[in-house]
Amino acid sequence: MILPIIAYGDPVLRKKATVVSSNYPKLKELIANMYETMYNAYGVGLAAPQIGLAIRVFLVDTSPFADDELLTEEEQQQLKDFKCTFINAKILVEEGDDWAFNEGCLSIPNIREDVFRKPIIKVQYQDEEFNEHVKEFDGLLARVIQHEYDHIEGVLFTDKLSSFKKRLIKAKLLNISKGNIDIDYKMRFPAATKKR
Repeated sequence: MILPIIAYGDPVLRKKATVVSSNYPKLKELIANMYETMYNAYGVGLAAPQIGLAIRVFLVDTSPFADDELLTEEEQQQLKDFKCTFINAKILVEEGDDWAFNEGCLSIPNIREDVFRKPIIKVQYQDEEFNEHVKEFDGLLARVIQHEYDHIEGVLFTDKLSSFKKRLIKAKLLNISKGNIDIDYKMRFPAATKKR
């Protein structure tokens, strides 16, 4: 089932998400719905707060990035084959020199900005069966995970912009929160009279 994506301005996007237990009701169904919602909106990641639930769940499928001709063959293969559900994730290490990449967000449509992040991370998380993992990720894969991880911490990519950039996009953000935007997927707006 395709769920509405929560738009910028909704308080749920600012909450630090809570830990999920293995007996969380209908978790597998929820995760399946999240994947369907993400694919419908042509996203590469989606976190539970983006569908209105302040729980520590996010998912990533980087296969759309695999066609990028600027990437090496090895990087393309890594992105093509990566699909993962992260439950109760915790970033243990972020290292390396900050690098910029143009990011966007399904909750903040039609805004893209360069964001600086560390290139290498180590993450502890549980999968859908609640098996524990500790893995290292790098490059574009690490970036997508960091972006989604921020969501379960109540942080948005726009928070990482300079005060000058934030001023430049302030009116656009206000329009998003009011639903005054044109998008081709289902959203829920906090101040909305307009629904999609």
